[in-house]
Amino acid sequence: MTTLVVISAGMRRPSTTRILADELSAAVSARLPGPLTVTNVEVRDYAQAIIDALLGGFTHSDLDEAITAVEDADALIAVSPTFQGSYSGLFKSFIDLLPPNDLAHKPVLLGATGSSERHSLVIDHAMRPLFSYLRTMTVPTGVYLTTGTLGEENRGLRARINRAADELAAFVELNAATRGPLPAAAGDESTTTAIELDQAHAELGLSPAGPGDGTLERMLRTLGRG
Repeated sequence: MTTLVVISAGMRRPSTTRILADELSAAVSARLPGPLTVTNVEVRDYAQAIIDALLGGFTHSDLDEAITAVEDADALIAVSPTFQGSYSGLFKSFIDLLPPNDLAHKPVLLGATGSSERHSLVIDHAMRPLFSYLRTMTVPTGVYLTTGTLGEENRGLRARINRAADELAAFVELNAATRGPLPAAAGDESTTTAIELDQAHAELGLSPAGPGDGTLERMLRTLGRG
């Protein structure tokens, strides 16, 4: 079974953010192998629980279930509204509660919404670095939607949604074919690096004991500490 979790951080109901999340979810669902389970995490529903977890260290059961769903997912779609040129504070607060090691190598599609096109770089300048730090497999194509384009036929937007969905499905297929989920390393950097090196050797058809100048190992270690 393939599991897809859709994280939507819209502030209202209905919201532009949820509309984009649903569009992305539908496109991805049509491309993932079945049987497929789709779980929607509407972050605003957990706002008080997120505050309690961050300030008091207590995690409500419903929030814990949402976090577990994200950890166990084969792929994620994450969509945030834009505030002051970045993702929303509520979105970031939810991401802060996710165990970072458990997201390593998880395929992720990023989306964002805003009031105008001048915020369209939020995905590449804010969201992508965040998920890069978490070492997710973030698809190259991000999807940005402005409130002014709602209800309009936008071929460019539809093309980006389809391309991003194709990329996420390809990443899921790659994970299933080559390695499956990355085992948690419990903060052990040397263990994590060893796992990544073994996987890289396998995917590139290299022998770990074979000759080489160590370039691959140095590159992976540098990326892991970036």
